[in-house]
Amino acid sequence: MPLSTDFPDVRRPDAATVLVSPWIVPAAGLQAPAAASVLAEWEHRQRPDAMLSLTAFLSTDGSHVLNYAQWTSDDDHREWVRTGCPAVVRRIDRALAGIRRPGPVRYRWYRSHVPAENAGLRPGLLVTPAHSTDGPAAQRAVADTVVAVLREERVPGLLGVHLHLSRDGRRVLRYTEWTDDAAWHASAGQGHAARLDAALAGLAGVAPAPALDPAGAAPPDREAAAHPDLPAVPRYHLYGSLLNIAPPQGA
Repeated sequence: MPLSTDFPDVRRPDAATVLVSPWIVPAAGLQAPAAASVLAEWEHRQRPDAMLSLTAFLSTDGSHVLNYAQWTSDDDHREWVRTGCPAVVRRIDRALAGIRRPGPVRYRWYRSHVPAENAGLRPGLLVTPAHSTDGPAAQRAVADTVVAVLREERVPGLLGVHLHLSRDGRRVLRYTEWTDDAAWHASAGQGHAARLDAALAGLAGVAPAPALDPAGAAPPDREAAAHPDLPAVPRYHLYGSLLNIAPPQGA
């Protein structure tokens, strides 16, 4: 299928695993070429049916590209990593020297909050606060708390928050869609934000997650360490998406 400018359908039921991977670029001007390279590699190659979609986002601070990939299972993705990934990475490295990849974090989508009045509106900004957790119970507590608080609030410009839990139990990703940058900036420091922060601060085994470390290749199933040069709460604009397999009918 051709490339599109649509955000991915993060709630599709056949996406059993989600790979979220930052690619650190040496200069902001290489963000778009890096995103174009990874999407082009997939667009022009034989793709396994287990790969459902790939979306590339550009960070607003110019530091990195965020790749968001949906697969049918961890096993299918690991098989591709074993057989196909090295050749793809080598070609991109030759074309764009200096890119650093800390390694992906494996997630599963857990639950979402989508205000009914905003359903179907097109996002213009992605914001991804994250939390470190000490196990699955703490992960679920974070996600359930976020949904509970936001259900009681009306946040202008918030289109949806989709909670992703890492497979290792150590991280929760708040994949948050906004109408635009102005709406997100206007929400900062408002009452709902303070109430949500207070509720999350009271949870056991939970802390704000650090930015990802660009200093080396982390094992694929292990969260990367902190790095002070990356934003604590990254913001992104969509570059492009490749939809390989359409979501099931009625999903």
